[in-house]
Amino acid sequence: MPALDTALHFQDAQALAGAIRRRELSSRQVTTHFLDRIERAPALAAYSEVTAERALAQADAADRLLAAGIVLGPLHGVPVAVKDSVQWDGVSASLGSLALQGRISGETAVPLHKLAAQGMVVLGKTRMTEFAFGLSGQNPTQGTARNPWDAQTARAPGGSSSGAGVAVAAGLAPLALGGDTGGSVRAPAALNGLVGYKPSTGVISRAGCLPLSDTLDVLGPITRTVADARLLTRLLAGPDIGDAATLEFPASAIAALRQPAARAPGPVAVLAPDAWPASLADAGLRAWREAEENLARAGYTPTPWHPPAALSFARMADDNSLVLAYEAYRYYGALAEDPATPLWEVVRKRIAAGGRIAQADYEAALQRRAADMAAFAQAMQGLDALLMPACDQAAQALDADDTRHAGLGKLLRPANFLGAAAISLPVGFDAEGMPMAVQLLAPAGGDAAMLDCAAALEPVLAPKLRRPDLSAWGL
Repeated sequence: MPALDTALHFQDAQALAGAIRRRELSSRQVTTHFLDRIERAPALAAYSEVTAERALAQADAADRLLAAGIVLGPLHGVPVAVKDSVQWDGVSASLGSLALQGRISGETAVPLHKLAAQGMVVLGKTRMTEFAFGLSGQNPTQGTARNPWDAQTARAPGGSSSGAGVAVAAGLAPLALGGDTGGSVRAPAALNGLVGYKPSTGVISRAGCLPLSDTLDVLGPITRTVADARLLTRLLAGPDIGDAATLEFPASAIAALRQPAARAPGPVAVLAPDAWPASLADAGLRAWREAEENLARAGYTPTPWHPPAALSFARMADDNSLVLAYEAYRYYGALAEDPATPLWEVVRKRIAAGGRIAQADYEAALQRRAADMAAFAQAMQGLDALLMPACDQAAQALDADDTRHAGLGKLLRPANFLGAAAISLPVGFDAEGMPMAVQLLAPAGGDAAMLDCAAALEPVLAPKLRRPDLSAWGL
């Protein structure tokens, strides 16, 4: 293999695609490289199932097409990992739960069909929090993916798309597809020093994916760069009769994803600290202040943005939890209420709590959601994006009660309640060398302008590139 192989696993997806198109690498070489790394790092527990045979078959097909002069898409031949909830016919999909252990999908989700149609190679299914119900990424029943930034202490990998974040951070996949119902793409990205993009509701079809909340579920990428996140989303976006939300999403907003625009330095709207839904720990405050200083040095002026009085980010976080729990109970309540079902008790209690929510309270929350979405869109007129913290602290050691990362949820969930576009971006590290992050939000449909802003701020917020030391993991 060429010299590129020495850092192959940390190449951006588009760089790999270019090397494959230029015949500097074959898709099979790239795929074999990642499969080898996955096999050598079982302790990271990033994957729930590695589909090696299928992946090599897809890679060989991509190479044959390329030899015939056929390129299916801009990421032709590039490997990708997918969250366990994204179904693939003939492959397991247990939603991270022993209660569904051994379940084999009888259908393939629309997003996975699209990945294959683009000539991409699916390495396997990644681990997740049980039933996608938790942001620390902890899963004591099936096994918790290990945050690769600390080989000594088992720290939160971020959830619920925990394995997806670990896979990309550790160079076990160049990019991954996760799900974000209450922060579940942005949390693993934030705690692993990656980019995590939650598109607006309706951008990517969820048809064939196992649900948690019909109102709030969204699929999105975890990548190394904003450009890769934008590209993968563009390839997956579009109307699908199997998901009504995609039929309601404006085609013009999807078309805008194809045309990145440069953003010049200038004012950057920043959520005023008195409107933050959670207070930041000392490390979080230091990272936030450093981010503001970096912006100012680069010519971006952090400008405080105060939400309308009725638009409480803390209340929206709580409302998101209410809607999520109510709808999740409709799917998994019977399992949670059966004491014989092997569930992590933390998740059992979370699901069961949804059964105690009155329908009237749920419907009132949905009415507030509609009003909040309209108010946020109105208040954000003329602004590309709103900058706010993504995490109150870096990844902490796992705790049995799963309460240490409550602040993470409070900061991430408002974007879900708003159906908004949101993206987490790395901003450096705490004193222990663990990644920190901020996030950008835009009203539903404002994805393209927000991504333009994110691409401009990306090198400013994290000017020093750093990778985890993977020697302890045998990599």
